[in-house]
Formats: sequence, C-alpha cells, structure tokens
Amino acid sequence: MVSRAVLHVDMDAFFVSVELRDRPELVGKPVIVGFPGGRSVVLSASYDCRARGIHSAMPMSQAIPLMPEATVVEPSHHKYALASEEIMSYFRTLTPLVEQVSVDEAFLDVTGSMRRLGGPVEIGRNIRNHIRDNMGLPASVGIAKNKFIAKLASTYAKPDGMAVIAPERTGEFLEDLPVAKMWGVGKRTAQQLHALGIETVGQLSREPEERLVARMGEHGRSLFLLSKGIDNRPVEVTREEKSISAEHTFAADISDLQILEEELLRLSHRVARRLRDNGKAAGGVGLKIKYRDFTGLTRSKALSAASDSSATISEAAGLLFKKLIPLTQPVRLIGVRAERLEDPDFGLQLSLDPKDEKVREAERVADLIGQKFPQSMVTPARFLRPRD
Repeated sequence: MVSRAVLHVDMDAFFVSVELRDRPELVGKPVIVGFPGGRSVVLSASYDCRARGIHSAMPMSQAIPLMPEATVVEPSHHKYALASEEIMSYFRTLTPLVEQVSVDEAFLDVTGSMRRLGGPVEIGRNIRNHIRDNMGLPASVGIAKNKFIAKLASTYAKPDGMAVIAPERTGEFLEDLPVAKMWGVGKRTAQQLHALGIETVGQLSREPEERLVARMGEHGRSLFLLSKGIDNRPVEVTREEKSISAEHTFAADISDLQILEEELLRLSHRVARRLRDNGKAAGGVGLKIKYRDFTGLTRSKALSAASDSSATISEAAGLLFKKLIPLTQPVRLIGVRAERLEDPDFGLQLSLDPKDEKVREAERVADLIGQKFPQSMVTPARFLRPRD
C-alpha cells in the first residue's frame, strides 16, 4: 500500500518576492510592502527586515524606525492575485487534490500522482524549480504523511527550502517542538498547557488523554492526537472565491441621493457580514451602477490594508459613489463588491484608533446576535424609522 504523501507549499515573503521580480534593482536590499503613511500596517517584509523585528501587521510607524534604510513599496494587489492564480493553476496540473489555504499557500495530496510524477521528494523539488524558473518566485515545501506535519515542515524549511519528514521520524521531529507552534494553539491555549507543565509537543504526547479532555474538552483530545502525529483530515479541494458582492435593483429608477446612499450602506454591511462569515478580508472595494437606459459602469478602490469591517467597506463604497455625483441619469441598479479576498490574518488592517476597534467589536457582537437569533435584524441606526 502506498503511503499518503502531503505537501504544503508556502511562498516566501510573497508580496515582496512579486515586487522584486518586477524591480530587480531592489534585490538584496531591505524592502517593506505597505502604505507609508497614516495608520497603515506592514503587509510583507524581506527577511533582512524580519531579522530586525519587522513583521506582518506591524504598524508602519513602528516598522520604519526599525530599518529606516528599507525601501517602502506600495502594494499592488492585482499583481499578487495574478501570481497566486498562476501558482494554483500549476498545482492543479500535478494533482486534483489541491487545498488553497490563502493567497500564497496550499496543501497538495500527491499520493495518486507518484506513479506519474515520481516520489514526493522529486515532486517537491520540481515544484520549487518550476515556480522559480517560470515565475521567478521562491517557495518553501514541507513533505509529510499529513497536513499538520507538512505545515510544520514547510515552516522549518523557510526561507526557500524543502523539509521532508518521513513517517517513522514524525515523533522525533515533534519531540522538542514548542507547543505554541502547534496548529490550534493560540496564546490562551498555550497558557493553559503551560499551566499543566507542558512546554513541548513531546511532553504533550505523554500526557494522559483523559486529563487533557477534562481540562480542555474536545480541543484537548484534538491536540493530544496531533502531538502523536495523527491528523486524518483530507486535503479538501478548494478554489478561492475572488469576490463577494451584493446588489439591488430598484422597483423604479432612483435619482434621490439619500435613497441611493442608504442602499449603498445597506449593501456594504451585507457584503462585510458575508466576509466575516466566510473568514475573509477584502483588499479592495468595487461599486457597480446601472442607469435607466441599462448602460452601466464599475469603479474600484484599493484599501490601505485588507479589511472585513462594515465601516471600512461602506466608507470606500461611499467615496466611489461621491465621485459619480452629479448623476448623469436615474439609477436602476446599485451594487457593492469586496475584491482581492485574503485570509484576515494576512495583512488585516490593525487600527491604532480605539474608536475603530470598538466599531469592529460592535460588528462582531452584531454577527453573534444574528447567528443566535436569525429572525432578528441588527442594522445601522440610520435605517430605523419611527412608527407612524
């Protein structure tokens, strides 16, 4: 029986790498991708910048002083999306079992491809060579018997390397790994494990399963199995949704700006809620208009950093709409689109304004209320109308 072979391919400093491909004069120099002003955050940084403590989601106001000689490059999300699409399309020529995790990483189950393409090591080596030679980008590859170990292996292989964890060496590989490096172990879970005297994955694997379940419920059981190198989750075939949109066609053509702006706000909230429901963030916002004579137009705006906030989406849509005033004719349809979707952990805007964070918290609470009471409707106060 052929052993299962799973690869985790993770592009190295993806945004930076794409920019360096187009700007070779910056190769070998420190580079930060992000907007330089305001409350923008780092979207990606070259490895020499990372050595100075710069990391994704760090406010630019903190990052630039750490390495003032770095070149700051404003992001070009359309280029990253095109590069990502090319990479994922290539993966699907190797195996139908491709699970795209984010814009720059994916799992590949190559078990059924080995007769045609060779062993997993040969496949991993060819992947790295193909992406470098044909796309000009570096990639790290982890190879193991399941997704959990493959993901850890690719992290170990960075930057621009490959790590192979043979099934019989899984326990050895995990033994001294800090529990904080495990899938599903965040700050709070790490604190719980540390309180039990568990610092490494090896120590976790020797804990009685019943003790972990008693303290942490089913999550404790899952962590126990992972610590033993057991992960039976399949590589689930996915294709990244490129956009999330909502639109409304009016019963009668509308010229009233207040009505149009209110519908735009309602649509923006609907789109942002769908982003949060799907665990996505938008790097850009689009506006769609159709006029009375059925002619139409679309406009797009890049965000300073990816966001799933209703306030951010509606503000961007509103700015796009204001640029169309005065309207050339009445409107029959209006729509809002969230574009350049990303994983929220990959470049999500972190505001330094406490008020912005309060707004985001209110949106999360509204989502929870809507999930618990589907018949209820949490809506902006602007939409409320006094009873007659």
